[in-house]
Amino acid sequence: MTVAAVPVKGLEDAKSRLLPSLSPEARAELCLAMLRDVLEALAAVPEIRRRVVVTPDPAVAERARELGAEVLLEHGRGLNEAVDEAGATLVPEGEPFLVVLGDVAGARPHEIRAMLEVGHEIGAPGAVLAPSSDGGTCALLRQPAAAFPGAFGPGSAARHRAMAARLGIPLRVVHLPSLALDLDDAEDLERFLASETGGAHTRALLERLGHRPGARATGP
Repeated sequence: MTVAAVPVKGLEDAKSRLLPSLSPEARAELCLAMLRDVLEALAAVPEIRRRVVVTPDPAVAERARELGAEVLLEHGRGLNEAVDEAGATLVPEGEPFLVVLGDVAGARPHEIRAMLEVGHEIGAPGAVLAPSSDGGTCALLRQPAAAFPGAFGPGSAARHRAMAARLGIPLRVVHLPSLALDLDDAEDLERFLASETGGAHTRALLERLGHRPGARATGP
């Protein structure tokens, strides 16, 4: 069985590059829709027994609990440190630890399961990395949880590969369409809307806000 962590930044910083024409309230609503899609995808994977949202934001924490997830408040330590703490305190010895970013709205359960299956093939110690199209990390499976520290952020795929290599930990890179796109800017949004991934709640909200495939987001 697997524990899955979902890191989410504060809503006050929510996605200003993604849809700059939206109000802060609408961007916050978009972030919560993405979180709902990620949590529902994880809930549909039988091997995942706990979902933990790691965030500094009380509003995100409240929504996560409403969606049946546990919460670990970050309290200024930084999301990487808080996610690693979740792995250290919540993952029983010998079990894998999966991290899926809270803005990977298109995540599909069968591709999450594919990551877990690859992890099972590798065994422990080992890791499975789903890189984003821009060189970041959309999802990371570590066995054990403390195999190496998390280094999420721009360029993190290379950092994760380098740490695993330095420690002699086998790492497999998997290219999965629904786990290759975290929504950071308008180009990501266009690719998401044109894709055949998941993200029903995010898509519904974007349609309600007037954003559809081919409708480029513009600033005010």
